[in-house]
Amino acid sequence: MSDQIALSRTGLTTEAVVEARQTHGWNELPKPPKTSPVLVLLRQFTGSLVLILIAAAGIALALGETVDAIAICLVVVLNGILGFVQEWRAETALEALRSMLTPSALVLRDGRETVIPARELVPGDLVIVASGDTVPADIRLVSATELRLDESVVTGESVPVEKTAGDMSEGGALLMGTGVTSGRGEGLVTAIGRATKFGNIAELTGLVDQKRTHLQLQLSRLARQLGIAALVIAAAIVGLGTAVGRPLFEMFMTGLSLAVAMVPEGLPAVVTITLALGASAMARKKALARRLQAVETLGSASVICTDKTGTLTENKMTATRIWTLGAEYDVTGTGYDPAGHIERAGRNVRAAEDVTLAALLETALTCTHARLRREGRDWVMIGAPTEGALVTLAYKGWAPPPAPDAVIAERHFSSERKRMSVVAPSADGHRLHMKGAPEAVLATASEILTPDGPVPLTDGLRETVLEAHRSMAAQGLRVIALAARAAGADDLDERGLTYLGHVGLIDPPRPEVKHAIAEARRAGIRIIMITGDSPVTAAAIATRLGLGSPRCILGPEIDGMPDDGLRELLSEDVLFARTLPAHKMRIVAALQDLGLIVAMTGDGVNDAPALKRADIGVAMGIRGTDASKDAADLVLLDDNFATIVGAIAEGRRQFDNVRKFVRYLLSSNAGEVIAIAVNLVLGGPLIFLATQILWMNLVTDGVTAVALGLEKAEKEQMARPPRRRDEPILGRNGFLLILAFGTYTGAASLWIFYSLIPLGVDLARTAAFTAMVVFEKMSVFAFRSLTRPCSRIGWLSNPFLLLALAATLSLQLLATEWAPLQTLLRTVSLGAGQWGLIALLAMPLIAVPEAVKYVRSARVPTQAS
Repeated sequence: MSDQIALSRTGLTTEAVVEARQTHGWNELPKPPKTSPVLVLLRQFTGSLVLILIAAAGIALALGETVDAIAICLVVVLNGILGFVQEWRAETALEALRSMLTPSALVLRDGRETVIPARELVPGDLVIVASGDTVPADIRLVSATELRLDESVVTGESVPVEKTAGDMSEGGALLMGTGVTSGRGEGLVTAIGRATKFGNIAELTGLVDQKRTHLQLQLSRLARQLGIAALVIAAAIVGLGTAVGRPLFEMFMTGLSLAVAMVPEGLPAVVTITLALGASAMARKKALARRLQAVETLGSASVICTDKTGTLTENKMTATRIWTLGAEYDVTGTGYDPAGHIERAGRNVRAAEDVTLAALLETALTCTHARLRREGRDWVMIGAPTEGALVTLAYKGWAPPPAPDAVIAERHFSSERKRMSVVAPSADGHRLHMKGAPEAVLATASEILTPDGPVPLTDGLRETVLEAHRSMAAQGLRVIALAARAAGADDLDERGLTYLGHVGLIDPPRPEVKHAIAEARRAGIRIIMITGDSPVTAAAIATRLGLGSPRCILGPEIDGMPDDGLRELLSEDVLFARTLPAHKMRIVAALQDLGLIVAMTGDGVNDAPALKRADIGVAMGIRGTDASKDAADLVLLDDNFATIVGAIAEGRRQFDNVRKFVRYLLSSNAGEVIAIAVNLVLGGPLIFLATQILWMNLVTDGVTAVALGLEKAEKEQMARPPRRRDEPILGRNGFLLILAFGTYTGAASLWIFYSLIPLGVDLARTAAFTAMVVFEKMSVFAFRSLTRPCSRIGWLSNPFLLLALAATLSLQLLATEWAPLQTLLRTVSLGAGQWGLIALLAMPLIAVPEAVKYVRSARVPTQAS
């Protein structure tokens, strides 16, 4: 054990780490095998419709229709390649997200505390764990303070287990994957990766959930319904055609082609890649979607319950004021750079010159786990922001630092106790040092320090202390009280302390948050602050951020409030202070009972239930615990509230674009179906051959739809209220829009076909076939926005769409002019007159929607249809 204690002061050396890694490898579990590109490609040829096409090609070949067989095979292959590209891009986008979810660990190496990726741990490393952490490897404890672990992930036991340093049984072992529920500990890594007990039963937490989203299920159900309808209609047409004397093979191919035309086969793949690319875009904006559900749900968020510290504010606490009974002090400097100073009555003062200040700074520097160190020109703080600010304050006052490992006993801070106590050596023996919320510290004090020494803490003096506290808090300062007394080496009795004074710290609001809050409220999203801070501090920050003067509710008030009362309260403009994690759970449930879609931020292990209960759990990536990140749908890589609002805007853009390309795909397919069905009723020659229908679906689906999914956000998307959770992708307006476009493109193609039949069926069919492709390409402009004309969003604002249109129209030109494609698709060259007629009939597909949307946007406020 003596060797372990010696090691605890320095940790492994860099050379020892390299040597250990050569022996033991990396601290990671075997990763699930990556999906093989070959398997992804082969998967494109397993769909029911694709198998039917392959069978049709075989039948055509058996009947001597070699050209048709080759054409069908080429279409199947090209469609498979397109599907492979889409799915592989989605897979690589998700893999990039997984790589960002890397667990970390706090270790001691070369005598310095360092945060490293957990995979870099090696046996022998000294790891430091605290409340909220996930244990990154199997560890044997060297020291522990009131340490308890949730081992349910390994043992199934839900009750936290107490751990003791030096216990060579399971009581002194920390198992990889278990969660620290309270306390703090240091221990040596004994096993990593697959050698751990956890390595045999589970993977490391933090992998992106790949469950199918509600949107994907909804779209798959729609495609399945369309598929059933297509097969029924196709069978009816085959029966009708053969009954009137049409060749069976011709009608079989026509019916098959009609079925293919009705079903947007590429829709699920397009949705997946759109959402995955959207998640990648959000990650670049510091919002990491752990589950694709977050992408589609964010756009409907109607209320954000947010913590204050670090989310609305910078999380860089700075001490600015000190109050003691005999004097008040101002502090200069910001952040964790101790370059500032402490001044009283305009004069710089140091601990050695002021006994009261010296006692306060000694406690501030001792009762902490925070450390400052110099890295180049910058000062780096390791620990909690509040503790870091107090350590920085002590440095500014030139307080002598305590000896290394000075703390010999500790009672840790908790949200219930709201204070922390430690025992450490002092010049006259040992002292118990305490810091915490003023009311919590004041409750333990019997004396108060003055320049002339301690005096009894009377009721009048208690009120003086509280009034000074309220005065600081009203200025938006966080107030930390400090107290101390003489103590024995293991005396942690929190009674009879001397109140030393309190420190006012400021965590300034992030400069971009005020604008983000205004934008969220303009989008109809409520902002509810829920903080553990004091009500006066919370109210001051709310005012500075433009949240007005909401009614402040304290956590204890929620405890005795019935659910109906809480729901009624939440219909008002409120904020919550002095709350516990359990209060968040009730607030979320009450908001959901009101029919609201709730986004909830959290950073602690106790926040996990509320994060899971919320519609969108949002964890803090910097200060958040592993437990909170694991429970969340979204991780803010910068802990910034503005990032949530930006992610909501991205979520709205994603849903808008999904709605656009779904309507576009179905309207394109509707035109083909109408043209084929009406032509059969009229009894004319086939308007489209089977290979031509397959070609239309190839150049229509996929590429153009993905490009449409990359449309930029519309300006008004954050000016409309959140959408309902059950709002359909299509709805009545969507079906009417599909019917309108399908009717026009189908009728226009029929008109071209029958008007050109006197010049030859092949020419008429080629013109109708080309017209349908052009119509489908031109109609995409109508779907770029469902409310605003392209003249306002910019004709050239989506270069991906223009590139997709240029590519597909060029392919169609080749289909009519290049001999190999002419043979495969049974087409002939078109003259200038036919191209002019097609262009003329395509113009209304652009002009009419533009005019309608221009008039509507001028008359009424923009609203999603």
